[in-house]
Amino acid sequence: MTPAPSPLAAPPSRRRFLSQFGLGFGSLALADLLVGDGLLLGGSPAQAAVAGVLAAPHFPPTAKRVIYLFQSGAPSQLDLFDHKPLLNEKHGTELPESVRGGQRLTAMSGNQATLPIAGSPFKFSQHGQSGAWISELLPYTAKVADELCIVRSMFTEAINHGPGVTFLQTGSQFPGRPSMGAWIDYGLGSENENLPAYVVMVTKGQGGQPLVSRYWGNGFLPSRHQAVRFRSDADPVLYLNNPPGIDAEARGDELAMLEKLHRIALASGADPLIEARIEQHEMAYRMQTSIPEATDLSDEPQSVLDLYGPDAKTPGTFAANCVQARRLAERGVRFIQLFHQDWDHHGGLPQALPNKCRETDQPAAALIQDLKNRDMLKDTLVIWGGEFGRTNYCQGQLTANSFGRDHHPRCFSIWLAGGGIRGGQVYGETDPYGYNVVEKPVHIHDLQATILHALGIDHTRLTFRYQGRQFRLTDVHGEVIRDWFAET
Repeated sequence: MTPAPSPLAAPPSRRRFLSQFGLGFGSLALADLLVGDGLLLGGSPAQAAVAGVLAAPHFPPTAKRVIYLFQSGAPSQLDLFDHKPLLNEKHGTELPESVRGGQRLTAMSGNQATLPIAGSPFKFSQHGQSGAWISELLPYTAKVADELCIVRSMFTEAINHGPGVTFLQTGSQFPGRPSMGAWIDYGLGSENENLPAYVVMVTKGQGGQPLVSRYWGNGFLPSRHQAVRFRSDADPVLYLNNPPGIDAEARGDELAMLEKLHRIALASGADPLIEARIEQHEMAYRMQTSIPEATDLSDEPQSVLDLYGPDAKTPGTFAANCVQARRLAERGVRFIQLFHQDWDHHGGLPQALPNKCRETDQPAAALIQDLKNRDMLKDTLVIWGGEFGRTNYCQGQLTANSFGRDHHPRCFSIWLAGGGIRGGQVYGETDPYGYNVVEKPVHIHDLQATILHALGIDHTRLTFRYQGRQFRLTDVHGEVIRDWFAET
């Protein structure tokens, strides 16, 4: 394993070089910002990429960027992508112990006297060149089936939401590790220094399991690698706008003075915390111009908004966030993650699941079509899925019109599209009961390794030394699933 350099031993950043070069050149970086906003004469706005620790990708990437549509709460694979007619035949009968195999259950269903099998009340039909079985709840997704790699054989060790989401986002069930987007920013940097490399958006007004900032945090990486969360309010980024009575010129003067003070501090020795603070101040200053432009959907053609559905005009909806994700991808944001909550259907699934699908099905499919229309799907990796799956048995009482499904880590389904992924394929298989993976299992670390591979990163070589050892996103294992790619 080739260790990554310590942040203190890393090659000098543009900021550090300018601040330590002497003869007043430390102010050039700030001058570049002020020039871009017309506060100084000459020049043009800064557009250069911000480099990561990797001088270049380890190998040619198939994707330049990632859009991760994370469905928090764990959608039921048995009602969406993993068609199991046997469950309908055995509806209401007891789950055989030979199928369960002694698997531990959550506290929510572990004390049930019986575990009655629950067949899906939704119809499935085959779509695309792969003949993928897709639920009637996802008619728009079914139309883009030929763009999808549907993976039915995901599995995880996590059985509860907090550890499950943390594991998928950071590679560990325990809090404190950097998120996937932070690792990617650390390795590759940004393609546009006027926008963050890592952006998170959360659908507004959702219930379900809470989302906490560690899911998109930097962990032990420098703080500049954490995500910037965009909100649906008048101010997409909190505290970005100038307060009343402070104009752009005054803010520029303030930053100029801060830059001088920081340069004095840096002259006495390199300090990553000061470096990070300077970079965050400068990024915030640049974003005062770039964020309003990037988040203003008024210039989107009506035909595009119609593609994403009626919610596309409502800020904070999943549809509006999907449009926003495409706009950010166009502008060089490398990792964009949309969180959509309330897929945790322990009860009332036949009523609740269709509502979640109505909110997300058309926008997710439209995002794929929109990217393809702009010739961007070929180098944009889109991912859809949750943290684990749902059980084939009913949690609680099974009635004629309603039931729920508990957490199930042994198998679940996701899909990927674009970014070099071969569309029109179904990967992996579960047993006839939809309880265990029987073909081509894919672990959480395998998925993470494959995402990094698409971006040209060898997951074993992107590391960071912390507390005496080298850490990486995939911990100590993980295999790239090369079969997913159009060219392997």
